[in-house]
Amino acid sequence: MTTALKHKIIEVCDKKIAQKGTKVGISFYAFFKNKNDNPELLMEAATWWIETHQLDHFEKAIKIKELVQH
Repeated sequence: MTTALKHKIIEVCDKKIAQKGTKVGISFYAFFKNKNDNPELLMEAATWWIETHQLDHFEKAIKIKELVQH
């Protein structure tokens, strides 16, 4: 995973946790705008989420942040 994607994921998770608490769930689409303006980055996130970690569609933001940080 690229450093840029790691930083983006952590930033989004922190924002969601601050807004809605530690139980907030997210999907990998949370890291992107509704418009698919960066398909390569989207595929990188999808591969990490689905193939590498076999995560459900929605996961706790805190769990995703921890996975990215370690």
